[in-house]
Amino acid sequence: MHLARAQKATGAEAVETVPPAVDLVLGASACCLACVFTNPLEVVKTRLQLQGELQARGTYPQPYRGFMASVAAVARADGLWGLQKGLAAGLLYQGLMNGVRFYCYSLACQAGLTQQPGGTVVAGAVAGALGAFVGSPAYLIKTQLQAQTVAAMAVGHQHDHQTVLGALETIWRQQGLLGLWQGVGGAVPRVMVGSAAQLATFTSAKAWVQKQQGQLYGGLTDCMVKIWRQEGPLALYKGLAPAYLRLGPHTILSMLFWDELRKLAGRAQHQGT
Repeated sequence: MHLARAQKATGAEAVETVPPAVDLVLGASACCLACVFTNPLEVVKTRLQLQGELQARGTYPQPYRGFMASVAAVARADGLWGLQKGLAAGLLYQGLMNGVRFYCYSLACQAGLTQQPGGTVVAGAVAGALGAFVGSPAYLIKTQLQAQTVAAMAVGHQHDHQTVLGALETIWRQQGLLGLWQGVGGAVPRVMVGSAAQLATFTSAKAWVQKQQGQLYGGLTDCMVKIWRQEGPLALYKGLAPAYLRLGPHTILSMLFWDELRKLAGRAQHQGT
């Protein structure tokens, strides 16, 4: 009772109304719903990022030129459904990563850690790191599936996976268990920063509104150095436009769905008591 009143006084009750186990399901469900809408942007981003991989600028064909032209190119080569390539793996990634992320963040809220100065940022970062680690294999498979297309439009190494389970089996057989965590060194810091900013900003913004809603790289550093040397510094920002366009709607939709699902769960919990 006293904890609930304290949470309401600080405007943090929005992240305290349901148990962490319920938050795991709600957070995962919310982000999966958002993924359905934003996956086409992820496909385009992946193709743009792989285009000209480790090749000097001007020495390779560019089947993907700009955001809208790339959308049209994907649709022509793979059909409209091609814009949803890797969706199953994307949903698996969102479910795993965000289920863990929201569960851990909810635990931190329940323990009162987010009430401390900077607590929401730290809790968001740690939760994001754990979620990124757990979801890394699904993200790897998603990227490989999204890159697959007809030979004339292919960019990057083509893995020829048929299904998510088939991809898991192939990677496990060829590279062992650790092969499923390729790229985790780059994923963890990226998600940590995004999660810290996302959860802390959402919590603060909502409180304010309520008061006033293939083994080419040896690691992250090696990847950045190789791209810089071979493709130039601007290549580090390939796919920036679709990445930004995907991240904005995905964040908004994820937070919106999460909040609404939590309200429904909270009402059901109160009605049952």
